Order: sequence, then structure tokens, then C-alpha cells
Amino acid sequence: MSTLPDSTHRLFEEPKDVTIVTIDPDGSPQASLVWAERDGDDILIGLQAPHRKTRNLVRDPRVTLLIQDDQVSRRGITQYLVLRGTAKLEGPGIPAAYKALMDRESQRYLGVPEFPFGEGIWETGVVARIVVDRVTGEGPWVR
Repeated sequence: MSTLPDSTHRLFEEPKDVTIVTIDPDGSPQASLVWAERDGDDILIGLQAPHRKTRNLVRDPRVTLLIQDDQVSRRGITQYLVLRGTAKLEGPGIPAAYKALMDRESQRYLGVPEFPFGEGIWETGVVARIVVDRVTGEGPWVR
């Protein structure tokens, strides 16, 4: 388990798209854009049980997250954060917890009070808690 440096916290306060990379059954990478929020040193992501990335995490919980920043590093390169870790999945069948997460993320990403695309999906929602093992990338979070 790795502690998220304070310098990474603002990336989860802003509406930054996060690329999640999971591992397909044949070992190839599968990438998708997701919304994410920080919960202490863990990262929370709302997923849907039938989706490929969720099925991949059930089979193999290893995950990589990539967040591109809008700031430039001391070296003149666009900053980005790479988090490697393990996903712990909760759900499906947790509609209240899933809706609460998606409502919070909708406030940050869309500026609306509630998740506007929730019709018929609450029961299939899954919350992925990413326990971070490694922090890399380009920016003040790299030692």
C-alpha cells in the first residue's frame, strides 16, 4: 500500500478524466475513461457489473490508473499521474452506495446534483476501491 502524496489530491478535486487499464483474459490491456474520487489513500470508481472492465477486475484485480494534468512539470512536460494497485469490488446489489458515489462524481464532473444517467442501473452498480501500490508519472508526486 502506498500513500498518495498531497500533491496528487487536487487532481481528484477537479473534473479530470481517468484512464483505467485492466487486463483482458488473453493478457492484453483494456483501457476506458472513468470518473474517480479519492477516499483517503484509496481511489473509488463507479462501474457496471456487465462491463468488460468490471469482468476483468473480478478475474484479475490488478489495475493501472492514468490521470493527465493541465500543468507542466519543472522539466516542461505535461504532468500526469500513474497509479498502480489492486481493486476491491463491492456490489452489485448496493444501489444506495453506488448512487451516492455517482451523485458526488456528477457534481464534480457535470456540475449537476444527481447522476443523470441512472435509470435502471442502480442494482448493477459496482464500487471499485483501488488500493494504490505504486505512484509514478511526471510531476511533483514523483520522488
